[in-house]
Amino acid sequence: MSIRCRRSEPAAEVADILQIPAFLCRQTDLIQAAATSGRAVNIKKGQFMAPWDMGGALEKARASGCQAVTVAERGSSFGYNNLVVDMRSLAILREAGRRRLSSMLLTACNYRGAQGHSSGGMPQYIETLARAGVAAGVDGLFLEVHEEPARARSDGANALPLARLSALLEQVVALDRLVKP
Repeated sequence: MSIRCRRSEPAAEVADILQIPAFLCRQTDLIQAAATSGRAVNIKKGQFMAPWDMGGALEKARASGCQAVTVAERGSSFGYNNLVVDMRSLAILREAGRRRLSSMLLTACNYRGAQGHSSGGMPQYIETLARAGVAAGVDGLFLEVHEEPARARSDGANALPLARLSALLEQVVALDRLVKP
C-alpha cells in the first residue's frame, strides 16, 4: 500500500462509509486502502467506464477484505457536459458485481458537467431518475438536497429542494415495494 493511501485511517475513525470518487474508481491503492479500513466502501462508477468494467474495482475491494461494498451508478458521458443513465447499466452492474457487491446505488443528481465557471446541474430530472432507478431495482439513492439550492455552498445546481424530498421518498418507497419480492 502506498504512503499516500494510508490516509484512509483518519476518515475511517469518523465515517461509516468511505467513498471512492468516480474519477478515482480505478485507483488500486486507494480502493485497497479504503477496503482495509474496516468500513463499508462505496465506489462511484466513473462516467468514462462501461458498467461491466466495474467488476475489477469491486474485486479489488473484496479481495482486500471489505465485506460491505456498494457501487453507485452516475451515468456515462454523452457528448460534452452531459451525463446519461442507461437503465440497462443497473442490471449490468449488478451482474458484474455478483458475489462482490453488497448493494447498488443510483446517483440521481449531477447530470450536467462543468459549465465553464462552475458545476452545472439538471435538478428538474432528479425525481424522474430516482423513480426510474428504484423501478430498475437499485438498493438506494444518492441525492443532493438543500433547503435553498440557489444558496448552497456546494452542489446547489444539482440539489433537490428539501420541500420536495418527502413526496419523492414516499413515491420511491412505494415503487420499491412493488418491484422487489
